[in-house]
Amino acid sequence: MKTIVDKLCQEHTLNAEEYRSLLLCENAEVLGYLQEKAQQTTIARFGHAVFIRGLIEISNRCRNNCLYCGIRKSNTMVSRYALSRETILSCCREGYALGFRTFVLQGGEDVSQTDDWVEETVSSIRQEFPDCAITLSLGEKTKEAYQRFFQAGANRYLLRHETFNESHYRELHPSEMNRDNRLQCLEWLKEIGYQTGTGIMVGSPGQTIEHLVEDLLFIERFKPDICGIGPFIPHRDTPFRDYPAGTVELTCYLLSILRLIKPNLLLPATTALGSLDPMGREKGILSGANVVMPNLSPSSVREKYTLYNHKAAFGSEAAGAIAGPIAGGAIMAIGAIWTAWDNYQKKMLQEAKENLQEIVCQ
Repeated sequence: MKTIVDKLCQEHTLNAEEYRSLLLCENAEVLGYLQEKAQQTTIARFGHAVFIRGLIEISNRCRNNCLYCGIRKSNTMVSRYALSRETILSCCREGYALGFRTFVLQGGEDVSQTDDWVEETVSSIRQEFPDCAITLSLGEKTKEAYQRFFQAGANRYLLRHETFNESHYRELHPSEMNRDNRLQCLEWLKEIGYQTGTGIMVGSPGQTIEHLVEDLLFIERFKPDICGIGPFIPHRDTPFRDYPAGTVELTCYLLSILRLIKPNLLLPATTALGSLDPMGREKGILSGANVVMPNLSPSSVREKYTLYNHKAAFGSEAAGAIAGPIAGGAIMAIGAIWTAWDNYQKKMLQEAKENLQEIVCQ
C-alpha cells in the first residue's frame, strides 16, 4: 500500500481503484506514512507557515433549504441577522489591527444582500484595505454577479461542491438545487480569474467510499486553488439531526491525500474539526492543512451562525486568541506545525499515562 502513497506523492494522480484501496486501508503504518508524506510535502512547498484568514459571517439568512444546514430557510428556530456594511468594515479594521491580511466574507444566500450591495461592500473593503486579499463564500450566483464582485476587488471564492455524485447531491439538497449548476458556478469562477475553492463534507448522510473516490477524481481534474473539507456535524433543527457525525480521523486522512494530489493547495483546518475535537485544528495541520480561519464576526452574532451543533466560535477559534503569533499574514515558526505536533504529543502522552493508571488501579 505504501507504493500507492509513493505514486500519489510523485505523480499526484491515482486511478479509481487505487483511491478506493487507499480509502479502505486500515493499516496504521500506512496511515502514518501517508501523513508523514503530506507533512513533508507541505513543508517543502510552504515552509513552517500556516496562513491566517479572518472569517466574517455576514448573514445567516438563506434562500435554500439544504437538509444538513442549521441556517436552512425553513428553520424557524434561528435568530436571523445580517451585518451592515459598516459593521463588516469595522470587523476588517479590527482584524487588520491584529495582523490579518485576508478577510473571508461568508454567509447564506441572503436575497436582501443583493449583488449591488455585495459589489459595493467588496469595493469599500478594497478601497480601505488595498494590501489585503478578499475572499467570498456566498453561494451560487450568476456569472455576471461573480464578474462584478471580481472587478470590485474580490480575489478568491469558496464554493464547496459538497459531493460530486449526482444522486447523493439530491439526498442532501432540495429539488430546486442541482449538482450541475454548482459545478457550472465553479467553472465560471475559474474562468473569471478567482482563486477558486471547492470541497466536501466528510461523513455526510448517505456518503459511501465510492462517493469519496468520485470526489477525489473530480478535485484532481478540477485543480482548485483551495479545498475546504470538514466533517459533517448534525444540527438539531434539521432533517439530519439524528445522523452520526463524520470523523476527525477520516477528514485528516483525506487532507493528507489532497495535499499529495496538489502540493500547492491551500487547505484549511476547518472550524468543524475544532468543534468535534479540541485538538482537531492541530491534527488537521499535522495532516497537511496550512490555513486557519479564526472568527472576526461580532461576538453578538457568532452563536447565531450555527450550521451544525456545538460549533466552536469562541476561545481558540476567535481571532483575538491568536493575535500574538500573527506576522505578515502567517503564523511562522518552527512554530505552527511543530507546536501543533508538540501539543498533540503531550496530549497523547497524558492520555497514555491516564490509561496506564486505570490499568494499574484495576
